[in-house]
Amino acid sequence: MYLFAFIIGAVVGSFLNVCISRIPRGESLWHPPSHCPKCGSPLAWYDNIPLISYGLLRGRCRRCKAPISLRYPLVELITAVGALISWVKFGPGGPALVAFIFFSCLVCLSFIDLEHQILPHVITLPAIPLFFAAAVLVMGVKFTDAIIGLMGGIASLYLVAVYYEAITGKEGMGGGDVNLAGLLGSFFGWQGLPFILFLAAFMGALVGLSLILFKGHHLKHAIPFGPFLSLGALFYLFFRQEIWGFLLTI
Repeated sequence: MYLFAFIIGAVVGSFLNVCISRIPRGESLWHPPSHCPKCGSPLAWYDNIPLISYGLLRGRCRRCKAPISLRYPLVELITAVGALISWVKFGPGGPALVAFIFFSCLVCLSFIDLEHQILPHVITLPAIPLFFAAAVLVMGVKFTDAIIGLMGGIASLYLVAVYYEAITGKEGMGGGDVNLAGLLGSFFGWQGLPFILFLAAFMGALVGLSLILFKGHHLKHAIPFGPFLSLGALFYLFFRQEIWGFLLTI
């Protein structure tokens, strides 16, 4: 069953790669079929096997020999591991399925944000009611906690965005980040928000400082915040019991 979960995760990861490539451009997810972005030649089924095909092709298109982005096998591997962790942590049943779908959604959003610095509303807005319902009906989150978490997540990042723009005169956080914070608050309830926001801010500051020191980036260089929110959320999703146990011992 662990191997089955890993394979299913890799297959879902292959589909996420399609979403990551096409959704920001407003393209259809179904047409045209998978093809080389350089020469446009369609991919045969044996060139589209998750993880395996990239290695067999040595990271290049079979026809034009153009390099294939490492993002493709990376997303497939991450999603496969996410499926495996979801199964191990939650066991067979609804919570594991919800956790994996939630994981996949955040992987998709994170890589879109890394490549395009946007969090598409076409994903975040429908995801809020979907995961709100899943949290209450499947994951055992209280309805009132989910409501407070939703409003708290939106309000917290909205205020940060408003004050940052008022102080600097530039937009520092988009509506997609606000929607994502609301999504996380509704899925975990308000109790998970402080840890997720703190960890996301800490990791973001650490990466930003590293870019300034080692890459020579300017202080105003844009850094997508969605991946940090997602990392904080996934860490809390899979290790919340360990986190609360540690905090209670302090």
